[in-house]
Amino acid sequence: MMAISSAAQTIYDVTSFGAKGDGKTDDAQAIQRAIDQCSAEGGGRVLFPRNHTFISGPVELKSNVEFHLEATATWKANPDEQIYTLSAFGENRGEGMMWLYADNAENISITGKGTIHGNGIAFMGAELSDSYELKPLADPSFDPRPHVLTLKGVKNLTIRDVTIKEGAYWTVHLIGCDEAVIDGINLLNNLKIRNGDGLDIDHSKNVRIANCHITSGDDCICLKNRREFEQYGSCHDIVVTNCTMSSRSCAIKIGSENMDSIYNVVFDNCIITKSNRGLGIQNRDEGTVTDVVFSNIQLDCQLWSDVWWGKAEPIYVTSYPRANGNHKDANWRFPKGQIEGKCGEVSRIRFTNIFANSENGCFIGGDVEGKVDKISFDNVRVRLVGPRVDKYVFDKRPCKDDGFIVVSAKELESANFPIVTENADFTQD
Repeated sequence: MMAISSAAQTIYDVTSFGAKGDGKTDDAQAIQRAIDQCSAEGGGRVLFPRNHTFISGPVELKSNVEFHLEATATWKANPDEQIYTLSAFGENRGEGMMWLYADNAENISITGKGTIHGNGIAFMGAELSDSYELKPLADPSFDPRPHVLTLKGVKNLTIRDVTIKEGAYWTVHLIGCDEAVIDGINLLNNLKIRNGDGLDIDHSKNVRIANCHITSGDDCICLKNRREFEQYGSCHDIVVTNCTMSSRSCAIKIGSENMDSIYNVVFDNCIITKSNRGLGIQNRDEGTVTDVVFSNIQLDCQLWSDVWWGKAEPIYVTSYPRANGNHKDANWRFPKGQIEGKCGEVSRIRFTNIFANSENGCFIGGDVEGKVDKISFDNVRVRLVGPRVDKYVFDKRPCKDDGFIVVSAKELESANFPIVTENADFTQD
């Protein structure tokens, strides 16, 4: 076990700690030794050298460590489900385990032109075949699929330049993080993998996401406040810019899990292609969403499958009480501690310079008048494409009552640009 000092920093090459990098051996223990020594000695660079594939089970990331993957280095999840025993959500074991994780650490960086590979296909089996219909787990209280990166309570985080791909569940989950930069990464998930979120920003603040390319079966970028982590407070001061995205669910989503407040958020200068829904605010809990700007965005939406929420709505702004656990359209992840019948305010949301080609119109809705208000549109253009239909269907799930609203083609197409409203206040510039 040897570290090499340079003028810039100390380098801890994982192969010097016993990692084989042969694509067969589980190198988790060797990688963990390198991390532990690096952090204990005050920090430095844990190096994954080129031309190696490092298979590993769960690994804990620690403070003051830069994880650097050279261009042809791959860090890949061990496909053995039995070795993933730490839940990504505390006592809730029904939504996946952890692979690479950190807890209350600081000064963590993940850099380089190499690849972090979640090995997602290995955990899915027949679900990825074209003829397979998604079915609930045999035991919904436990899902062994590992998330890729679960970073909880991390201060001063950087993820830059790497490729992160083939997640089996959520890919990058920031929980209660402060001062995070995600810049220039390629996040490339299989579009058929359920729950394959790209970036989940959860109870976090001061987050900057830029220059990323994201493809995901589920949401590309999602802001939320999950109930398991309420001690971290609100999610705020988030900027996303210069990104390209494609999703089979919602490319940019705020919600649906939100038990606190989400505010001071900007999405700017992005391109969204081939997505089931474009820009979505899906408030279903008692939390609030306020002061959000979507600007300078080009997008196209098309309906892919009824498996996913959404009916190709390019813009979707809603607040409805979440369905209870017995409702036919309930989210199977119905959160413990949910306040039944409560959903918070969504207001001061601005859309500027949005250009969309879509098979459906926009939808703005709330359970009571005024719950969704001060929604403004400035230079928003929606072009309806695809086959001519007699009626359009909008998706309100997961909600307490009827999950869909149907609007005639005549009503939708008579608008200056296609917006359907239900118990909502909005302005159109």
